[in-house]
Amino acid sequence: MTMEWPERLWIVRHGQSAGNVARDLASASNEDRIPIGQRDVDVPLSALGEEQAQALGRWFAQASAEDRPDILLCSPYKRARQTAELFRSVGGAPADEPICGDERLREKEFGILDGLTVSGIHHLQPDQAEFRRLLGKFYHRPPGGESWCDVILRLRSLMDTVSLHYAGRRVMIFAHQVVVLCLRTIIENLDEATILAIDRQGDVANCGVTEYRHVQGDRGGKLELAQYNVTAPVEAVGTPVTREPDRAAGSRA
Repeated sequence: MTMEWPERLWIVRHGQSAGNVARDLASASNEDRIPIGQRDVDVPLSALGEEQAQALGRWFAQASAEDRPDILLCSPYKRARQTAELFRSVGGAPADEPICGDERLREKEFGILDGLTVSGIHHLQPDQAEFRRLLGKFYHRPPGGESWCDVILRLRSLMDTVSLHYAGRRVMIFAHQVVVLCLRTIIENLDEATILAIDRQGDVANCGVTEYRHVQGDRGGKLELAQYNVTAPVEAVGTPVTREPDRAAGSRA
């Protein structure tokens, strides 16, 4: 029977970014805006984020070839690409394996809420804060931004591409917190209540690993969750684990 999905699929959140650090500082100081003077797409990893990416790569480098990815996909955002490059540079994947950027893996777009802390949303965009309260983050779309449903829609297209081009391969995706959760929604056919309950349990860790394995069955089988948000590769070498919300607005705001 023909396999329609990758043999293995890993989904990795990028390492800690300068935006994560700035957001924490701004929130702790009760500031309304996160002081980063650049586009979100250009925000790099922090020094700790670089260590986390290298720790993850070294963990995979110790595994057999069959337990390492042979396809690397990443968000076009700088912090995700840096994570992929550092992962590869220390042996997590073959040195000549290309890193394929895909705009469908980009961070959720926050529109007019971009760069605001939770308090900033309530102070500067009270109408949007109320809309989000009424609609919930799964359906709320800030002006110029996306809802979780919008992210899911573009990721359904991405998974069609993965199925078409990478069936039977070992694929690793480097992306963002909301992308990790929305991919779980698609792959596991989760409803709104279930994925938001998972989200409430805690942020996806920087360089946390979510893994799926192909299980044979009717119509080419399916991807089955093997582990979620695992930080053992980072912890193994004593690198601190971080679980900050993303730069814009935050995961549970």
